[in-house]
Amino acid sequence: MPHPSGVIAELTPVVERLLNTHLERSKEWFPHEFVPWSRGRDFEPDEVWDATREPLPDGVRSSLFVNLLTEDNLPYYFHTIEGMYGADEAWGTWSRRWTAEEGRHSIVMRDYLTVTRLLDPVELERARMQQVSGGQVPQPPSPLDGLAYVAMQELATRVAHRNTGQHLTDPVGVALMNRVAADENLHFLFYRDLVSAALEIDPSATVCAIERQVRTFEMPGTGIVDFGAHAAAIARSGIYDLQVHHDAVLTPTVLRQWRLAELEGLDDEAELARDRVLKRIERIGRAGRRVARRRDEQLEAALVA
Repeated sequence: MPHPSGVIAELTPVVERLLNTHLERSKEWFPHEFVPWSRGRDFEPDEVWDATREPLPDGVRSSLFVNLLTEDNLPYYFHTIEGMYGADEAWGTWSRRWTAEEGRHSIVMRDYLTVTRLLDPVELERARMQQVSGGQVPQPPSPLDGLAYVAMQELATRVAHRNTGQHLTDPVGVALMNRVAADENLHFLFYRDLVSAALEIDPSATVCAIERQVRTFEMPGTGIVDFGAHAAAIARSGIYDLQVHHDAVLTPTVLRQWRLAELEGLDDEAELARDRVLKRIERIGRAGRRVARRRDEQLEAALVA
């Protein structure tokens, strides 16, 4: 069986095909057209941001904060991806195109949040400076791990953006977050199908990579100020929690698309890895349903009180 680096070389024609498909599917759009500029006004010197002027649940505000700061960290994601897959051939063309498309997300989200004042611009800028100065991003141990992680991460990001938009009452904000989520969905499809191709070339090595990434998966956010508190608020809001991760990310990718339970021809290590990951996904599903049930009960009790 080929070494993982050999798998990456064998995937180059697949990258070319998927890149062409992506370019055919992607649509040109302009960040400035999604921003309600007429609602903006100048910021006075030393003006203190007032959260009560634009009421928003804490979890939704945290999600906007984390989502934007994650997009701001784009230079380091590009550096990691280019370093892992190279700057030449279709791999390099894809990573640069991906970077160009992702750059629109931070532009449009920041402009929207500045105009609408949904977040404190001073806190946001200080957090951006800390986040980008630190440059922390996940570092998968192998190219196959990278593909498995990014496939799940792109889908998780799409879900988080879209779910955040659904919690906004502003139609402009909803449309903006849906537009960003549509980009993320195309990026997910690219990486999802690359992993599918890798499973055909070297199923054992790819299954082991998938198992490692399911086991260690974290939403992008390393280095963000108070990330743990923000992640907890996001989970409490139902925007992204264990149940969402199980139902909207792990089940459609690992179980349905990659059909992990049905793969044949795995070596002993991969068989053990498959068993571990299937059990882990089942446990995540049970835990997610339990937490969601408890949250619903607390909400119902609060409404009755």
